[in-house]
Amino acid sequence: MPEESEGQIVEPGKVSQWLTENGFEHEFLAPDHLGVEIIKVDRSVLMPIATALYAYGFNCLQCQCAYDAGPGEDLVSMYHLIKIDDDVASPEEIRVKVFVPRDDPKVPSVYWVWKSADFQERESYDMYGIVYEGHPNLKRILMPEDWVGWPLRKDYISPEFYELQDAY
Repeated sequence: MPEESEGQIVEPGKVSQWLTENGFEHEFLAPDHLGVEIIKVDRSVLMPIATALYAYGFNCLQCQCAYDAGPGEDLVSMYHLIKIDDDVASPEEIRVKVFVPRDDPKVPSVYWVWKSADFQERESYDMYGIVYEGHPNLKRILMPEDWVGWPLRKDYISPEFYELQDAY
């Protein structure tokens, strides 16, 4: 279904149309400023859509990251996929966004589709507390294992002091 963007109707992109034709539920979001297609998917259908996108030719997870949409709002896990083929100068790209409630931040891990998700999902877990179910080694990667909280959430309250451990 076309989305309205400031009075203009934005037609779904090529990949979104392909997903719709093949029965994959998703929501088309307006393309970004570079024209990259963006789709929103429910976490319950992330794995079937990820597998379909891989079969479609998106063989590279260029970036996986997360962000906080604001205090009380959802957390977002975002995947930037590219299709690496003979046309390396201008590969086809798509962004997939999964919105999850902050009180139940669980998303299936795409590690089993794109191995490059390994450390990127761990960083999103460490900074935002999004649990990537099925990840083979989901543990903190930047913060100490005993750190309390998720430092990049907008509702995070930082500790009043930082204890220097193993500094000497």
